[in-house]
Amino acid sequence: MTYDVLIIGGGPIGIACALEAKKKNLSYIIIEKGTLVNSLYHYPENMTFFSTSEKLELDNIPFISKNPKPTKQEALEYYRRVATSNQVNIKLFEKVEKVEKTDEHFEIKSDKDTYFTKNIVVATGFYDIPNKLNVEGEDLPKVTHYYKDPHYYAMQDVVVVGASNSSVDAALEIYRKGGNVTMIVRGKDIGERVKYWVRPDMMNRISEGSIKANFESEIIKIEKDKLHFKDSQGKIQSIPNDFVLALTGYQPNFSFLKKLGVKLSDDHLKKPIYNPQTMETNLDGIYLAGVICGGMETHKWFIENSRIHAKVIMNALN
Repeated sequence: MTYDVLIIGGGPIGIACALEAKKKNLSYIIIEKGTLVNSLYHYPENMTFFSTSEKLELDNIPFISKNPKPTKQEALEYYRRVATSNQVNIKLFEKVEKVEKTDEHFEIKSDKDTYFTKNIVVATGFYDIPNKLNVEGEDLPKVTHYYKDPHYYAMQDVVVVGASNSSVDAALEIYRKGGNVTMIVRGKDIGERVKYWVRPDMMNRISEGSIKANFESEIIKIEKDKLHFKDSQGKIQSIPNDFVLALTGYQPNFSFLKKLGVKLSDDHLKKPIYNPQTMETNLDGIYLAGVICGGMETHKWFIENSRIHAKVIMNALN
């Protein structure tokens, strides 16, 4: 069969697109390379959302949380129930490998099957490709761009790179599990977008010396048992080190967008070109939804303000 729309990405926004397509009586399918809401699944175990639960809801389906801000586990449960109770047509652990345009439709080849569709929605998020430090030693086993659980780092010398929500959460949790935490931050302070109830905690830990913070600093080399960085005075400092958490953010899969033929802005932001009235790109029949719309500005779009993309796209298709 030829679907009206094929959605690439089974995160919250991909599911929102599916629900909206179903309401419009459009035939659809989601192709997701990992598990359901794959990015959320790989978030830190103890993560709490910045948004309240009602702002994470899809299609007015209530998201009930026992906390003012829902946890990762509550979100996984919610989105799974939304998908299963609405019998969302989704293929998991299936990767799109090739997209070809014919006169009448798109042919999508995955690592498991071939699909035909009139339209494509790319809702692939940004969590799979980390922003690299590009320093010697970054490929050592002690270096990771993802953080899961603090217990692993108990009684270890841990460097946390960055000052965003993920960096601050990791630093605080590891410190409280007995890790010796040092932060290396390019900027002059802890990020302004850090959760308002967490930022004071971080600042207090720095002030009392429980967590060491080096601002206006930059890692220059990582070795097996130590780390070298340039401090705010331009001096090279060396410290003992067991692990490095380079939580410096992530970026969309620009290479996939380029393969499709989607145009990106010429500046460092690499914003995809699309019509905000329809979410259609420079390519007829290819639409964007969710965080991918912001290019390198991955903080611009998130669940609560990009849910609307689903309705915009499906109205354009209907």
